[in-house]
Amino acid sequence: MTNLKDKWEAAFAQFPHKDDILKDIRQEALRFFASNGFPHKKIEAWKYTSLEGVQATDYTLWQPTHAKKTLAAEALHPYRIEGSHLLVFVNGFFSSEMSDAAVADFTVTPLLEALHKGGADFVGRYFNAATEKGDVFTALNTAYAAEGVYIEVPKGKVVEKPIQLLYLSDVGTPTCFQPRNIISVGERAELKVIEMHHNLSQAQVLTNAVTEVFVAKEAHLDYYKLQNDVLQASLIDNTYISQEGQSHASVHTFSFGGTLTRNNLNFYHHGEYLESTLKGLSILEGQQHTDHYTLVNHAHPNCESHQDYKSIVDGEATNVFNGKIMVEQIAQKTNAYQQNDNILLSEKATVYTKPQLEIFADDVKCSHGCTVGSLSPDSLFYLQTRGIGKKEAAALLTYAFANTVLESVKIPALSDYINKIIAEKLDVKVDF
Repeated sequence: MTNLKDKWEAAFAQFPHKDDILKDIRQEALRFFASNGFPHKKIEAWKYTSLEGVQATDYTLWQPTHAKKTLAAEALHPYRIEGSHLLVFVNGFFSSEMSDAAVADFTVTPLLEALHKGGADFVGRYFNAATEKGDVFTALNTAYAAEGVYIEVPKGKVVEKPIQLLYLSDVGTPTCFQPRNIISVGERAELKVIEMHHNLSQAQVLTNAVTEVFVAKEAHLDYYKLQNDVLQASLIDNTYISQEGQSHASVHTFSFGGTLTRNNLNFYHHGEYLESTLKGLSILEGQQHTDHYTLVNHAHPNCESHQDYKSIVDGEATNVFNGKIMVEQIAQKTNAYQQNDNILLSEKATVYTKPQLEIFADDVKCSHGCTVGSLSPDSLFYLQTRGIGKKEAAALLTYAFANTVLESVKIPALSDYINKIIAEKLDVKVDF
């Protein structure tokens, strides 16, 4: 077995960080990765997800010294969400030529340019999820982050069209990418973001993504993660969202493709009267494995959070939900809800679900629950007696089960796009 940990540690010697403003931060992050190594199943947070397949693949860490690559415009068409501002990344590099973001409502700056321009104060404020969060893959990303963007929405601005972050990879050998984005939504500003990753090659690709989002007072953020990649692709995604008072932030995660997908979604509250919404839908088949790990840290009074995750699992696929709501002692009048529902379409399909509450306040409303089951035979029979084929009837019931997640998507073009994917996944010609 390839010793991937040692290979990635050694690669740091060739990383061009001599005059880098992040030099000390990178070295600290690499030491954290070196001392902890890859997570394993004896660690509670990774109990149901094995990384043996990742460690057995000889991934090369993508370096900023590699040549940039351009793709034909036709490569974008299958993944373009109509009516969006498009930001394209090819093999880890931001492509201004293929992007469409020249508008006055927000600014887009390449990551390293923004960090060097902003200086130590900017780095301390926005590039701070390295080791204090205790995540090995975030530390690895911090050590090697070279490409990504800083998106800033000024105070009071409403960005009418969503921003689509489209990551395309086209490599000849197994490669691990380390995209890093920072998003700042100013006071009373509004922003919608769509994030997608697609491997266009036959090579194995691992994407280790980190996104830090800062939502200021009274701001609104709607973030959509659409994961429908090929089976040669795996994704480890760490998203950290910091909210200030009276803000609203929602994240919808749609996991349909890829071999291994791990979503770490973390919300941190920094004010009162704010609202956090986390919704997810997984439709898996074959031997796909998806793991949703969520944290909502209620650290101030009078705040709300809502979690609703659903999975539809077929074949020998596995879906994991491990969600935690933490209510600190000061966070009185918290209202927190968490629910995970699952449907198994095969005897060999597997679901692990672990909703958790840690409550240190006494004046709160908190609930959590989970269900695991199969499609109702009585409902299937009823639909068939109305002239609907068995496959179509199963698809309609499945769609109805997932609709509590789908109905809150606020971008019509994205909703249509997802509905087509669901029809393909369920192998029916039904216009949902």
